[in-house]
Amino acid sequence: MTEETDDYTTPFSMRLTRAQRRKLGEDAGPQTVGEYVRSRLFDNPTPLKRTFRRPVQDEQALVQVLGALGRSRLSSNLNQMAKAVHSGSLPVTPETEQAIVAACAAVQKMSADLVKALGLPEEDKK
Repeated sequence: MTEETDDYTTPFSMRLTRAQRRKLGEDAGPQTVGEYVRSRLFDNPTPLKRTFRRPVQDEQALVQVLGALGRSRLSSNLNQMAKAVHSGSLPVTPETEQAIVAACAAVQKMSADLVKALGLPEEDKK
């Protein structure tokens, strides 16, 4: 048996109605629900030692990007092109070049949309 310390956290769960859970999430604001509950229950809540999770800044943009990614066959097509390049069987035609440029543009757009949706700083264009 190990001795219990203040550094060890144990989970606690409870059932809430959907309305209660929604209100709890709204009241928590940018905090996680767990952090919010601890701040309301305890005078000096001990923060958990884990990495900061940045909340989604633009849910609509995130939904659009993930939807576009799900509808596209972009990852499969890029994978097939990479295999063809490695095997030396990719013919370099104007159509092939156009397809590669279009795929790159789609990836760059999705990347920019994800950066925006997650509230990350935009990368400097060089």
